[in-house]
Amino acid sequence: MAKIHGLLDMGRRGMAVSQSALNTTSHNIANKSTEGYSRQRVDVVTNPAVNDGKLRQGTGSRLGSINRINNPWLEKQIEKEGSNFAFLEGRSGALLRLESAFNESTVKGLNNSMSEFFNSFRELANNPESLTTRTVVRDNATALVKNFQDMDRQIVSVSSELNNMVEKGVTEVNAHIKEIAQLNDKINSIEITGAQANDERDRRDLLVKKVSEKIDISYAEDNKSGMINITAGKTGVLVAGTSHNELLTTTNEFDQTQIMFEMSKGGTRTDITEQFKKGALGGALELRDGMVSNLRDDLADLSYNIANEVNKAHVEGFDRYNKQGINFFELPEDGSFDIANLKVNQEIAKDVGRIAAAARPNAPGDNATANVIHSLQFKQVMGDEKTFTFDNFYNSKVGEVGMMSQKAQANVESQKNILDQVKNVRESVSGVSLDEEAQKMIEFQKSYEASARVIRMADEMFDTVLNLKRL
Repeated sequence: MAKIHGLLDMGRRGMAVSQSALNTTSHNIANKSTEGYSRQRVDVVTNPAVNDGKLRQGTGSRLGSINRINNPWLEKQIEKEGSNFAFLEGRSGALLRLESAFNESTVKGLNNSMSEFFNSFRELANNPESLTTRTVVRDNATALVKNFQDMDRQIVSVSSELNNMVEKGVTEVNAHIKEIAQLNDKINSIEITGAQANDERDRRDLLVKKVSEKIDISYAEDNKSGMINITAGKTGVLVAGTSHNELLTTTNEFDQTQIMFEMSKGGTRTDITEQFKKGALGGALELRDGMVSNLRDDLADLSYNIANEVNKAHVEGFDRYNKQGINFFELPEDGSFDIANLKVNQEIAKDVGRIAAAARPNAPGDNATANVIHSLQFKQVMGDEKTFTFDNFYNSKVGEVGMMSQKAQANVESQKNILDQVKNVRESVSGVSLDEEAQKMIEFQKSYEASARVIRMADEMFDTVLNLKRL
C-alpha cells in the first residue's frame, strides 16, 4: 500500500512541476515585449530517494526554483554602452540646433549682413554726398545689429534647452532612484525566504540602465541582502539599501542650471555638476559650459570689435554738416558689453547726415573716412594673435560648428550600432523566443498528462487491492 501511495505522491509532484513550468512559460510569452525582461526557466530537481531493503527507490521530481536566464556581464555592457550613446545623442541634438543658427547656405546669414554693411560704406565712398547711400548704410547697420541679436538669442535658446534637459533629467533620475530603493526592500524581503525575485530584479536592472543613461553612476550589489547601492558622480550617494537621496537643481548667476546634492535632508548642499561626464546630462553640461558658452562669447567679441573699430574710424571723420564724427554704434563706457544692448547711435538713426564720410571738414567729395571703414572688413583684428579678419573669424566658427555636428552624428550612428549589437547578444541569451516557448508548452502539457495518468493508474491499483478483499 505504501508503494501505491508513493505512486500517487510522484504523480502529484509531477503534475505540480509541470503546472509550474506551464505557468512560467505563459509568463515568458506574456512578457515577450516587456523592456528589460529576462526569460525564466523552472529548475526541476530529483526528489530524495528512500531505502527499500537493499535498494534505493526513487520518488520522482520536485520543483527546485524558478530562475531568470541572465548574464550580468552583458547587462553591465548594455548599461555602459547605453550611457555612452545617451551622451553622444544629447550632444548631437544640441549641435544640430547650433548648426541651424549658423546656417549660411540657405538663409541670409550674419556673414552676408557683415558684407552688406561694409559694402554700403564702399558705395558711400563712391558717392559721399548722397543721402540715399547714407540711408542704405544706416539700414544695413540696423540689419547687422538685428542679425547679431537674433543669433545670440538662438544660442541662448540652445543653452536654455540644455538647462531644461538637465532639470528634466534630474527629475527622472529622482523618480527612478526612489523606485530602486523600494525594489531593494522588496527583493530583500522575497529572497530572505529562499525564493528568487526574478521580475523585481529585471525591473531594477532596467532602472539602473535608465539612470546610467542620464548621469554618471557607480553601483555594487550586496551579496548577502541582494540590495544595490548607487553613487552619482564621485560623492552623491543616491541609494543605500532601502534609503535614497534625491538630486536637486539650482540656477547660478549666469542662468545655468547646476546639480546639487544633500547628504541629509535639509543639510549642506554641495555642487556636483562638474562630476558628471557621461550620460545625457553629461553631454548637455559639456556642450552648454563648453561650445555653447564659447560661441556666445565669440559672437559678442566679434560684434564688439566691429562696433569698436567702426567707432574709432568714424569719430575721426566729418559728417555731411562738417561736424566731427560721433560713435556710429552705442557702446557702454564702463567696458561691459551685451549684444542685446548693441544698437546704432540714435542721432544717426534719426539723421543719416550725421554719418561721417570725409576725413576733413569743408571738403565736398572727400571719401577718406568711408574708405577706412570699408577697409576694416579686411583688417586682422580678431583672434588671440589678431590674425583673423571679421569674415575669417566668423567663417571659422561656422566651420567648427558644422564639423562638430557632422562628427557628432557619425559618432551617434556608430555608438548606436555598438549598442544594438550588445542588445542583440543579450536578446539571444535572455530574450523570449515564441517558437521555443510554444515547444516547451507542448512538452510540459504532455508531462502533465503523463503525471495525471500515473495517478489514474495508482487509483486503479487501489481498486484492485480493495476488490481482492471483497473476494
